Order: sequence, then C-alpha cells, then structure tokens
Amino acid sequence: MKLKFCISLFVFLILILSGCGKKAVTRDEVFDAEKFLSQADKLIQDKQFEEARKILTEVKNRDATKKHIPIAHLKIADSYIKEEDIPSAIEEYRKFIELYPDNRYASYAQYQIAMAYFNEIESPDRGSGSAQKALKEFLLLKEKYPRNPFRDIVELRIQKCKNVIAEGEFLVGEFYFKKGSYKAAINRLQGLIEQFPQYIKNDEALFLIAKAYQELKMTDKAKEFFSLLIQKYPTSRFVSEAKKRFN
Repeated sequence: MKLKFCISLFVFLILILSGCGKKAVTRDEVFDAEKFLSQADKLIQDKQFEEARKILTEVKNRDATKKHIPIAHLKIADSYIKEEDIPSAIEEYRKFIELYPDNRYASYAQYQIAMAYFNEIESPDRGSGSAQKALKEFLLLKEKYPRNPFRDIVELRIQKCKNVIAEGEFLVGEFYFKKGSYKAAINRLQGLIEQFPQYIKNDEALFLIAKAYQELKMTDKAKEFFSLLIQKYPTSRFVSEAKKRFN
C-alpha cells in the first residue's frame, strides 16, 4: 500500500510541476483580420506574393464578420498584377465582380481588368488585339458603373484604344494597297472610316480608296471618293493630288 501511495504521490507532483509556468487553457483568441491584411500588404511590398496570398486566403476563410473577405479577395487580385501574372489577376478580378457586383470596389476591379489589357498595348501593328480587349472592358465599366471614380481618365484611355485599333486597321489597308490587293484594301479602309470617323488619317484612307478604285478601272467610284476627300478635308495634303486625278 505504501508503495502504491508513494507512486501516486510522485505522479501527482510531476503533473503539478509540469504545469508550472504555463498559461491556463483559454478560448482561442479572436481572429484579427486587419492585422493579417497588414501583414499581407507588407509581404506584397517585399514581393513575397505567394506568402501574402496564403495570409489573404486565411482572412477569406477565417473572418467571422465577413467584413474583410472582399478586401482580401481584391488584394489577391492586386498581388497578381504586381507579380505581372496578368491572366491570374484578370481571373480574380472577374471572380470578385461576380461575387460582389454591388461592392463599392466592383468598379475598381472592372477598371483593373481594362487596365491589364491596356498596359499590354505596345504599338499599332502589335497592340491592336489588346486595345480591342481594353476598349471592350472600358465600355463595360461605363455601362455597369456610370458613376465610377475613373470617369475622366477612362475617356482618355478609350480614345487611345480607338486610335490604336484604327491605326492597326489603316496599316493593314495600306499593306493590301501596296501589295496590289485593291479590293481587300478598299474593304479594310472603308470599314476603318465607318467605325472610326474621327481617326486622324481618314483623309489618307479616302485617298487610298480612290486610288485603289482607279487601279481597278472603276473610274466613277474613284471620282466619288476623290470628291469626298476634297469636300470633307479641304486642307488635307492629299487634296492637290486628288484634284489632279479627279479631272
């Protein structure tokens, strides 16, 4: 009996001593979403994008208030932009808009999608595709969020997109003309004038159309477009040559 009592006492003392210096077991601390968001911002600033996204995913999964989840989602998309992973960024922004269409940052997400394409525009001969995508997204931004905070700059972006697309169309039409594919040149250049009536080189486009008709021996159509050039752009540098060909 004495032996069993001594063993029990020994075990009891060990348990008591092992608990010394430790905190009493309490409930889990309240999840601090704002603290996690700040940590993610710092990691993104330090270009530790993957680690930042892990923390932001924690916010999405653990924020019981749901208040910070949209911001975490948006920051994930922003992190991909900063990492220059454009397809992933666009995908995340689209998900954000789908999940939170009435969120106050929805217009920002749509603007970022448009800008992702806009920033890929390099030159008229290579950037027309990106310009078309950007234009589509900017117009969607105006349609869905007419009071968006980017209204003024969006108009400038839209105009640049149109100019890039128009310049690309002009270059293709000019290429066809120089190649001797006159019907293809006419179709392309007429489409350009109809779609972009304010394009700065439309006078030259009309001149090329008229010359293409001349090459095709379609004199009446050639005169029609020379005449149109003279009427619409009387100060154009092509008017003098058009008058000579018109007579």
